[in-house]
Amino acid sequence: MEKFTVLNGLVAPLDRANVDTDAIIPKQFLKSIKRSGFGPNLFDAWRYLDHGEPGMDHARRALNPDFVLNQPRFKGASILIARKNFGCGSSREHAPWALLEYGFRCVIAPSFADIFYNNCYKNGLLPVVLPETEVDRLFYDVASFPGFRLIVDLGKQEVSILDASRSAHFEIDAYRKHCLLNGLDEIGLTLTHADKIRSFEARRRERQPWLFS
Repeated sequence: MEKFTVLNGLVAPLDRANVDTDAIIPKQFLKSIKRSGFGPNLFDAWRYLDHGEPGMDHARRALNPDFVLNQPRFKGASILIARKNFGCGSSREHAPWALLEYGFRCVIAPSFADIFYNNCYKNGLLPVVLPETEVDRLFYDVASFPGFRLIVDLGKQEVSILDASRSAHFEIDAYRKHCLLNGLDEIGLTLTHADKIRSFEARRRERQPWLFS
């Protein structure tokens, strides 16, 4: 999992509440458990004018000019701001996979659905909860200033604008913060104890050799 320390990123706005996981990555694309290949189908029903199916040539599909991520000014955005209850619906882990592969490393919203929120941390996507008034202000900033960027500093637990004239603090569990800062998913965290695991297995092989015959 890629480490998350400080992100200086272009911001894209998704001004919709209750965005569910089927909107983030529609159900017809959930035929793989690999963590790659989902970026082109992020928000598929909103990004394209036709109905998407697996195996389609996305270069030949007509884009919806009214969808925010298709606007040139938001190309390359790595921070998404959204409204309350982002990621509601089903528990599919494909949702953070799709967001990450598209290029987002952080989603800022007033609230998130619980399972989606947990899945983000397991995959290196930082979900930041800020007060609704602060999120409203960010939407205003994005609309008013083309190329609007934010700095998300996980170590300081702070979101700030580039000139540092305004910042907002966010809360994060210490365990999750440690894992993100060090790029550790649950498997990676376990493997930090690899020497102890090998020592235990060696002792067990000596004491209980019949288990290994």
